[in-house]
Amino acid sequence: MDHKIKKVLEALEKGDINAEEALEELKIGPFEDLGYAKLDLHRKVRQGSAEVIYGEGKTAEQIIGIVDSMVDNKQEPVLVTRLDEAKAAALAEHHDIDYSREARLAVVGRKPEPDGIGKIVIATGGTSDIPVAEEAAITAEALGNEVVRLYDVGVAGIHRLLAHKEYIMNASVIITVAGMEGALASVVGGLADCPVIAVPTSVGYGASFGGLSALLSMLNSCASGVACVNIDNGFGAGYMASRINHMEAKR
Repeated sequence: MDHKIKKVLEALEKGDINAEEALEELKIGPFEDLGYAKLDLHRKVRQGSAEVIYGEGKTAEQIIGIVDSMVDNKQEPVLVTRLDEAKAAALAEHHDIDYSREARLAVVGRKPEPDGIGKIVIATGGTSDIPVAEEAAITAEALGNEVVRLYDVGVAGIHRLLAHKEYIMNASVIITVAGMEGALASVVGGLADCPVIAVPTSVGYGASFGGLSALLSMLNSCASGVACVNIDNGFGAGYMASRINHMEAKR
């Protein structure tokens, strides 16, 4: 990968290509074929952050091999999502990791200093939603964002949320994480002047249908500016919030 980048920079220096052509060349880069995985080594160049490893369904050996390759190619910090304790322990024998059992997420390498345009606020309806919220929070932090956690501020006691309204009003992006009927997204969406990312969780009794009730409520929110990710997808919310928090005006 470094060899190709060097060739592109040399061509730019000689005047054989212009800056726009060099950028296009760098966006279309190589991958490393590990046999069981084809690691995209240029995702950070194209999209601003490296490939993320989905740990569920992979063996510990496969995860370790992918992480080894990413570290060798300077892709840190490496995120591994949906990682159980046994696989995390195996990975920790090869790399220094920061593992959250609650979020089932590991970070290999040091988290960067926050460089987003503002703060990402993450609010949960209840304590039972915290594991999904932590997946979002750690993801956002690993991508260079300052995160404010507002946990257990659901609509059953709306005064708990309103007690932190200064964070809601000043946020760059807000992630709302809730199960049951998923009403928190609409309430926050009606208060905030920034994008709100709603995360339905599978928390709730039988008629919540494993998060489907919250998902439909969030999709049907009457508040403008609310978008929704999949059930229990804290990672997707954290990643999208980081993208929004790092937006630059494009001509």
